[in-house]
Amino acid sequence: MKVLILGGAGMVGRNLALRLVADGALGGQPVEELTLFDVVPADVQGSGRTRVVAKTGDISDRATVDALVAERPEVIFHLAAVVSGEAEADFDKGYRINLDGTRHLFEAIRALGDYHPRVVYTSSIAVFGAPFPEAIGDEFLTAPMTSYGTQKMIGELLLNDYSRRGIFDGVGIRLPTIVVRPGKPNKAASGFFSGIIREPLAGMDALLPVDDDVMHWVASPASATGFLLHAATMDTAPLGARRCLTMPGLAITVGEMVAALGEVAGPEAVARIRREPDQTIRGIVAGWPRNFDAARAAEFGFTADASFQDIIRAHIRDTAAAG
Repeated sequence: MKVLILGGAGMVGRNLALRLVADGALGGQPVEELTLFDVVPADVQGSGRTRVVAKTGDISDRATVDALVAERPEVIFHLAAVVSGEAEADFDKGYRINLDGTRHLFEAIRALGDYHPRVVYTSSIAVFGAPFPEAIGDEFLTAPMTSYGTQKMIGELLLNDYSRRGIFDGVGIRLPTIVVRPGKPNKAASGFFSGIIREPLAGMDALLPVDDDVMHWVASPASATGFLLHAATMDTAPLGARRCLTMPGLAITVGEMVAALGEVAGPEAVARIRREPDQTIRGIVAGWPRNFDAARAAEFGFTADASFQDIIRAHIRDTAAAG
């Protein structure tokens, strides 16, 4: 089996690649070749069972995408995107990468005619817009309040339509905010959710730009990998025409996150969090949904974390293992 990960150098893509190399298989089928595509080379080593090929380029270039699809991977994970804050700051770049890049991928598959891979598309809870019910189900109106959410929503509609026509077998997963992200902060407006845990645990100060009562929907990096693997191997027939699902997660306030940090790592870690309001981030976050009813995803076998304390402990273990 050949597998292609678009966005393979990012945190989620790299974790997925490491898992595929470790398992050497997907859905019971050996993975002989894993191609990781991104704007920078992905740092993932292959194994005796799985050959890893790292490629770089621009997903908004149709010829580049055509060349990737010409290899006819059986499974394509589409994770490549400009993140929320950057998409809001650079309107043209957001649409070029998040929309045009997605359309290029779908059209490159269609152009081959007799090729019908499984496509796993990472969408976002940003496709929903206020006013929100107490818990948002999959049936709630998709009315995004950011350019990023709009771009992801259009991608969902395209995924449904191309799947309906049999061009490919698509599954869209609306990811919660992934916490705790390792490494350095990115340009996502949601980055502080990881920062207020990651930096204090590393002995550094962290900035908190929003109030403690801000609630958000989160899941761990390990859960994100699990979502992707399940989406790649699940029976899609019961999905019908509605190919996109909101992934399970935890609805938690910033104050509850800070309290969990104190419970796991002590008051010294909490003391490293500095509250510095940022009106731009506050404005973006104000338009985000807070709580979800992920019953449909659960019905199809998707699972997530039991508690935020578990997420913090997993990050500590992963950081120690990485050396």
